[in-house]
Amino acid sequence: MDVWRAVCEHYIVSGVVVCWCVVWLYNLATRGVCKSKARMEGKTVIITGADSGIGKATAFDLAGRGARVIMAGINVDQAYIVRKQIIAKTLNNNIIVKNVDLSDMLSVRQFAEDINRTEPRLDVLIHNAGVLLPGRLTTDQGLDMTFATNHFGPFLLTHLLLDLLKRTGRSRIVLVASSMHIAGKLDLSNPNPKKDASTSRLLFSWNMYCSSKLACVLCARELARRLEGSEVTVNCLHPGLVCTSIVWNPCANVVGERLYTFFLPFLKTRRQGAQTTIHLAVSEELEGVTGKYFSNCKERTPATLTGDVEFAEKYWRLCEDIVGLDHSKTRNFRPS
Repeated sequence: MDVWRAVCEHYIVSGVVVCWCVVWLYNLATRGVCKSKARMEGKTVIITGADSGIGKATAFDLAGRGARVIMAGINVDQAYIVRKQIIAKTLNNNIIVKNVDLSDMLSVRQFAEDINRTEPRLDVLIHNAGVLLPGRLTTDQGLDMTFATNHFGPFLLTHLLLDLLKRTGRSRIVLVASSMHIAGKLDLSNPNPKKDASTSRLLFSWNMYCSSKLACVLCARELARRLEGSEVTVNCLHPGLVCTSIVWNPCANVVGERLYTFFLPFLKTRRQGAQTTIHLAVSEELEGVTGKYFSNCKERTPATLTGDVEFAEKYWRLCEDIVGLDHSKTRNFRPS
């Protein structure tokens, strides 16, 4: 009996190890890489959340291509540290740090006003910053903080910088979304979701994250439709499961940390996770491509709801109301 048990344990452990290795090799083999060698001298790029994670890796890459990189985020001290690292590695001194809190619509407006006043052009706007916050946290404007940071802030910022993007010509808007947008839900009667007393803190956090990413993809495709015929393109992406704190923030405890450690070999590095963002920002083959969703540097099919134009128009109007935009000024985005 003991021999039989030992044999079973041996095969079970061996099977787990083999499966683990197969999954690891599959993930390694399917990690897309941006192959473009395009230079970006003379071009200006804004990257939100560029002080860490995917945003930091993106900033390093685009700075290395010669771009003027504006690192926009809430952690200014950390951003200045990263700025020094970028300059030391790329020898590109044209790295700017600016403060913006995407969860605060007033901060977004102040940042946009500063950019419009001081920058003569904007070639690429990368909405990278994102959060997955534990529990229900609200902003001073009464918005859910996860939803505000991931969607409402970028939605408003895009609108406020759109004229600058148009004047620049052949400019790109890139939104870092998530494959988890497929699990999101959007309710036209409740565009600023409130926590249901019956919903656990952890479940609510994930719901807000998934739904905010769905809102990003939906509105990105709607914006691309509205900008059809212009020189501004809008695309969004799934970076993959990347080695950042966002994958375990909602359960930041011993169990969460152990799970994070166990799955670490299956996660992309920050540099690997930035490849699709970089691809959408620089690749010549994507000139004029708009309204698409990408993963591993290849076009993918997003959630069905994101193609519902009627729903997108209604949801878009609700978002305008929430962030305080004038409908009469945003009805038609085509160049005059």
